Amino acid sequence: MTSGVLLALDVSNSHTTIGAFEGQELVDHWQVSTDGRRTSDEWWLMLTGLVRHSGLSHVEAAAICCTVPSVLVELRAMQERHLADLPVSIVGPGTRTGVPIHTDNPREVGADRIVNALAAAELYGGPAIVVDLNGTATIFDVIDEQGRYVGGAIAPGVELSLEALARRGAQLRSVELATPRDVIGKNTVEAIQSGAVFGFAGLVDGMIARIIDSLGEDPDHVTVIATGAFPDAVIDHCGLITTRDARLTLTGLRLVHERNHG
Repeated sequence: MTSGVLLALDVSNSHTTIGAFEGQELVDHWQVSTDGRRTSDEWWLMLTGLVRHSGLSHVEAAAICCTVPSVLVELRAMQERHLADLPVSIVGPGTRTGVPIHTDNPREVGADRIVNALAAAELYGGPAIVVDLNGTATIFDVIDEQGRYVGGAIAPGVELSLEALARRGAQLRSVELATPRDVIGKNTVEAIQSGAVFGFAGLVDGMIARIIDSLGEDPDHVTVIATGAFPDAVIDHCGLITTRDARLTLTGLRLVHERNHG
């Protein structure tokens, strides 16, 4: 039988990113909505359908990080029913990553944050900052010069903020997340776009600068990686992002698999 693929699942509140690895190569990837009503069998049918549609071989292993408890229950059921004889890594307490976690309570650090820290330390070294823009939240994770995860920060996501603004503002509306003509908006749509694009770019750069100052590092020596389903309209106006790696979490999941089943 030909060698199969490693499926990597990054499950967040709104979207699930799926990657298929053959060895260390990411040969295909997909993004689907995270639906809390999807059953374990539906997850399996969807995943195997994507693999077959891409002309890939069978699934031989899986690595999963999930921040949605109700979905995690179904993914564990999928593992027991459809992947019982295969190596599966579900990131959580006890999963070997090789990244020392220096926080007050290491068990409460989100699985996606640990995976991102692992990938950042392995690919870029420390000190590094991962900025994960996933719509719901803007997450900053920090790796020091010794490759240790030392904490981070969490702010609202740009999409969540726009949705809340449209829902709670009586005379405001949903707008496309795009760069306006100028920072000074000439109409309501442009004013909202300016606040979202330039406001969040300022938030990202401001937090990065403060984190680097807290680390006591030379800014030129800190790698700042943007990942997640980041909106280009925001990242394009961030002055302190040094690298864009939309597949950082998938790479981290591959590394988790190698450390636990390699």
